[in-house]
Amino acid sequence: MSASSHSRYRVAIACGGTGGHLFPGLAVAEKLRQRDCEVTLLVSPKDVDQQALKDAKDFSIVTLPAVGLKRGSEAAFLRGFGKSYYTARRLFKSHPPHAVLAMGGFTSAPPILAGRAARARTFLHESNTIPGRANRLLGWTVDQAFVGFSSATSRLKRCRVTISGTPVRSQFHVRDGASCRAELGFEPQRPVVLVVGGSQGASAINEMIIKALPNFARVAPEWQWLHLAGPKDLDRLEYAYAKYHLPAIVEPFLHRMELAMGAASAVISRAGASSLAELAAMRLPALLVPFPEAHDNHQWHNAQAFAGSGAAWFVEQKLATPELLVELMLHLVRNESVRLSMQAALALWERPRAAESIADNILELITTTNSRAADRATTAPIHSAAPRQKESATAC
Repeated sequence: MSASSHSRYRVAIACGGTGGHLFPGLAVAEKLRQRDCEVTLLVSPKDVDQQALKDAKDFSIVTLPAVGLKRGSEAAFLRGFGKSYYTARRLFKSHPPHAVLAMGGFTSAPPILAGRAARARTFLHESNTIPGRANRLLGWTVDQAFVGFSSATSRLKRCRVTISGTPVRSQFHVRDGASCRAELGFEPQRPVVLVVGGSQGASAINEMIIKALPNFARVAPEWQWLHLAGPKDLDRLEYAYAKYHLPAIVEPFLHRMELAMGAASAVISRAGASSLAELAAMRLPALLVPFPEAHDNHQWHNAQAFAGSGAAWFVEQKLATPELLVELMLHLVRNESVRLSMQAALALWERPRAAESIADNILELITTTNSRAADRATTAPIHSAAPRQKESATAC
């Protein structure tokens, strides 16, 4: 099917709240845009969304007044839900979408419900091993679901489920490490360790690294560090790296995450499904530290799936002592056989056509729906005025 045949299609993608929802949504949006679709991104007011979308010039962007559901803030969540629904309803009345795709999280449900009211085809994507609460509920209402892990399939009820993998943006692929290091200002021939706690940083991982730095300075003084810390711990981390004379770049957030991963010899990371998909695409050896407060402990299950296949190592946060961190990272950075084995396992997790597959499935269902509607309109019986008046009188 040619790209021009899709130019009349409008697709709304609800993908805000965290980088784990936003960036896979952007990957699908890129593929739909390549097929000449008109794409609207529905995001949250959070800084991670607003910062990441500064350069997204090819899409319409609508901010929904949604807030996450936390204990003690139920009233704020319900108000945000209602306002988000009516915002989406008004948008869809003025620009009716042919399809609405939800990428999970607290921005998902209102656009899907508004999309159904607008008679759009509805879809969701679940990237984690265990679907989140929003997606478990939406599974009863959408036409089709896409999942990153096969284990999520049985937990989504009623809708048709396709194992697509988790989309990554096109710039995530194997890169030349020395070139990436040089572009970031590092010494190209020396190892770089990347530390990232997710799109908003992770205070627990930051604290863990600070405690381990004296050990790293003693056994691996030649390592260079790229630490994405979030906004809160920036000064403390810069001071700690300087104190132990370790060359480091500490940033709150990095737009070019593919450059950071390309420069890294190994990474210490949370275990969000979107991050794992990017690690697989870039073949980056990782020590995963799952976020212990994640709903349904899904990051632990994500990490277990990767570790069970040999694609990563993981350690629970409460067990991650400085000594253990140093021991594991020394193996990841310096042991070539460990690295090659892990990279081979990562290759098996890569799904390079995930975004393309999701885009094509959405367009196929839209096209089928429109064709059936056109067929019904073409084959509908045509009655003369007199019989219609007679039928109307009889009905009355």
